[in-house]
Amino acid sequence: MRLAAVHVYPVKSLGGPGVGRTTVEPWGLRHDRRWLVLHPDGSYLTARTERRMLGVTAEPVAGAITLIGLDGSTLTVPEPVDGPPVATAVSRLDSVRLAGDEAHEWLSAQFQRPLRLAWLDNPRRRPVSAEHGGRPGDPLNLSDAGPLLATTLPSLRRLNEWISEGAAERGEQPPPPVPMARFRPNVVIDGPIGPFAEDGWSSVRIGEVDFRFAERCDRCQLTLIDPSTFTTGKEPIRTLARHRREHRRTWFGVRLIPMNTGEIHVGDRVSAG
Repeated sequence: MRLAAVHVYPVKSLGGPGVGRTTVEPWGLRHDRRWLVLHPDGSYLTARTERRMLGVTAEPVAGAITLIGLDGSTLTVPEPVDGPPVATAVSRLDSVRLAGDEAHEWLSAQFQRPLRLAWLDNPRRRPVSAEHGGRPGDPLNLSDAGPLLATTLPSLRRLNEWISEGAAERGEQPPPPVPMARFRPNVVIDGPIGPFAEDGWSSVRIGEVDFRFAERCDRCQLTLIDPSTFTTGKEPIRTLARHRREHRRTWFGVRLIPMNTGEIHVGDRVSAG
């Protein structure tokens, strides 16, 4: 198997770039999900309720991120290492640090509502929940449940086959294939494996970095949103619910926890056991 793609999403729920290489840190990929968008009351905004977030991109630069808006405007925001701490509703985390007023004003203009941008200064302050496969000492960025989300291209191909087969059974034209971007993975793996082989992995090695399996990933309504049009449909949840539903949840991809650190590169050899 080989590493086919790597993605980082610096701001939770915003778009992020594909990268050729990155560093694996104990809490996830470098620059991944260290920022989030807050309402004034400290609760956070996600694309589940504001679909247009998927059309705003955050790209990492040295000690900062550059935001690219729906209107094409850009803003570079430095990491607020001395920013004021503010309470947050993020699970297992008491506070994050606020960015400057310019960032708040820029985001508020993009989404026509009062918003603030905040940064997680030290991911070691937030543990991975035991419910999601965490062990004592496992740190986590601002991801919902695990440091790294891995998917495989054979699984996506099978899912799209099921979607086409279902459309034919209903007498409908087959829809366009669901792209992997709908699932917002960090790493995409390809190779001569069966669909959903990843469900049975207990460990994964990418290049020289080792990971342990934490859990399968249950999928939510975010996968229903087309990130280019912000419209929603029934796929892929309808088909996952038919073929991949267990315990009242639908499953695609797996969460991994790093066992050591190091660089990974697109094209790296991947092994699993």
